[in-house]
Amino acid sequence: MPSALQSIPPFENTLSAHGLQLTRLAPRVLQLNIGKLCNLTCVHCHVNAGPRRKEIMTRATVEHILNWLRDTEIETVDLTGGTPEMIPDFRYLVERVRAMGKTVMDRCNLTILNQPGYQWVAEFHAQQQVQIVASMPCYNPENVNEQRGEGVFDSSILALQNLNALGYGSDPDLQLDLVYNPNGASLPPQQQQLEDDYKRELQDHFNIVFNQLYAITNMPITRFTSYLKRAGAYTDYMQLLLNSFNPSAVEGLMCRDTINVDWEGRVYDCDFNQQLGLQQGDASAELKLWQLDFTSWAQAPILTGTHCYGCTAGQGSSCGGATV
Repeated sequence: MPSALQSIPPFENTLSAHGLQLTRLAPRVLQLNIGKLCNLTCVHCHVNAGPRRKEIMTRATVEHILNWLRDTEIETVDLTGGTPEMIPDFRYLVERVRAMGKTVMDRCNLTILNQPGYQWVAEFHAQQQVQIVASMPCYNPENVNEQRGEGVFDSSILALQNLNALGYGSDPDLQLDLVYNPNGASLPPQQQQLEDDYKRELQDHFNIVFNQLYAITNMPITRFTSYLKRAGAYTDYMQLLLNSFNPSAVEGLMCRDTINVDWEGRVYDCDFNQQLGLQQGDASAELKLWQLDFTSWAQAPILTGTHCYGCTAGQGSSCGGATV
């Protein structure tokens, strides 16, 4: 039997068959993956992050990025990891970006707020008006703990209650969004209906409020791919993504208006490409962000692979949730 990768057509072929092209828009978001160090080891993690990872962004790289960013029209700096707050220069980076008048979005795993030595995180975020995008795979403790580890649900609930006490989810300047990932080899349910369920359940049981829910498809790369193969579900999952291809999902893909950068400053089209080593620039010379020219960037093709079917399946999936 052929493997999924052998039987699934290149993503570009599927776009062409639907009369579509994946073209860039003016960059609006700078997404920085500032390290793979994390206090959790989640099954679905496309970064393979964990407590023993050593990849973290240095002050020198931070300075290069800040110097480049200052004169751009980029609106939002999206911080991801790993656990972004664990790098030594996290506060320095956030303060400098906020001083430029740009929005900072932090992809927070919530449990870090309760870790010894990180009790400063919640109040710092509120002071800097950081938009929090927090992973919360379910409002059911069994599902959360299965995906993210024992005790993660209770810790996440406590963190959300503390954020609510600071005004997150109710103060218009303190945006609190949650992220749903399926617990296994399936597509997310319809995002709006799921958001309504989350708001009802978290309000009724824990008196928690939040702004929006992002429903994000698990990407068939790195750690999640290993999980699928151990479960004998990899081929079926890839076929599900292909069969669920939605042409309408292409327009809202994050790779169109986002520049993704790794912990060493290298440039990619998205965080998933980053983990697969699909780097922009000449293969003989790594393109760093501070070397990037916007005119050249606009003309560079967006690099794709079979994992892109994950972002175009069903209602679509991007860093901001459903694209349709």
